[in-house]
Amino acid sequence: MKTSVSILVGLLLATSCISCHSSKENTGDFPVEKEIDYCRTQAALTLSALPSADKIPNSVDKGCSSWNYTGVGSWTCGFWPGILWYLYEDTRDSLWEKSARKVSDLILPFAYKKARSHDSGFIMMTSLGNGYRLTGDLSYKAGLLSAADSLAELYNPKVGTILSWPNMVKKEGWPHNTIIDNMMNLELLFWAARNGGDKRLYDMAVRHAETTMRHQFRPDYSCYHVAVYDTIDGHFIKGVTHQGLSDDSMWARGQAWAIYGYTMVYRETGDPRFLDFARKVSDVYLKRLPNDRIPYWDFAAYEISPAEPRDASAAAITASALLELSTYVADADSSAYYKRQAIAMLEALSSSAYQAGTQSSAFLLHSVGHMNKNWEVDASISYADYYYLEALIRLKRLETGHSVLADL
Repeated sequence: MKTSVSILVGLLLATSCISCHSSKENTGDFPVEKEIDYCRTQAALTLSALPSADKIPNSVDKGCSSWNYTGVGSWTCGFWPGILWYLYEDTRDSLWEKSARKVSDLILPFAYKKARSHDSGFIMMTSLGNGYRLTGDLSYKAGLLSAADSLAELYNPKVGTILSWPNMVKKEGWPHNTIIDNMMNLELLFWAARNGGDKRLYDMAVRHAETTMRHQFRPDYSCYHVAVYDTIDGHFIKGVTHQGLSDDSMWARGQAWAIYGYTMVYRETGDPRFLDFARKVSDVYLKRLPNDRIPYWDFAAYEISPAEPRDASAAAITASALLELSTYVADADSSAYYKRQAIAMLEALSSSAYQAGTQSSAFLLHSVGHMNKNWEVDASISYADYYYLEALIRLKRLETGHSVLADL
């Protein structure tokens, strides 16, 4: 693997400067092709340093240059192969496809195991989902269908949502807990329902979105990280945080999951309720952003100190979501507003303040994984890189007259 990857790195380093300056595909003053080239070069450097395919890049600690690796089964294990699939989509270079397959094929057996949490969607859609979308590999399709059925086992019909953290039932006394991140995993259920899976998966996903919309948001449309429900009659008990600053604050990445999740639910259902809600949860996020468009890790953190860490991952997730949202909003001014906001976020993320550059082979600096446990604070994290590249590719597609999404 290292020989072919080394050749790839050499080719990319030799051509990246030329392609950066010669591309005519840009979004006004934002050079989208240049930034995709940057991601391609950084990913090639990461590939060249991998000790083996089962060492999956996860994070780079603040002030360090080397990746911390994770393994198959962790909730973040799909983002690295997802990055490789996106680079294959953009270039159609078989070296990216081969590299993406190596990791996706390691993840494939995990699709047939019992779901341990809500994270199946994160793991499977980024890896097998992108792989199937781009290649039509039927083994990936079968894996996705199996993973969707397994995820559905965590659905509680009395509550109307998927259980997120089984281990938190006893640990925290949360009988049935649903975290806002779970909105992202509904895509696996929707996908399965329209690709040969049981139609009940669609109904589960819709009801989960409805129940979450009804209980997991405050009157201003900011979200609780965790919604706790009773398992006897399904009533909502309380909203709390696990990774945010407080139960009443707006955790940045959580709100980003909500923006992305409800935009995706509208795409899958065409139900105007979800489009309206996607806009509302987006608007409260946008109104509270600092001037550079990159949020503090929690929107109340600036009250502690202006030096509190920002979260580039939340910005990347939101930028990608807003580009898609902009294509669904009928009003031209509102559509343009969401697109402008997304580009402003990408401009900030693409600056020297947020790009890793020569500090490491990650794409971005300054993300926060879990502040309350002091995990991955002010670090480079794989999911920030994934959604940053996804947003760039979506923007490139829009500016070249294509849909924001590329179907198989």
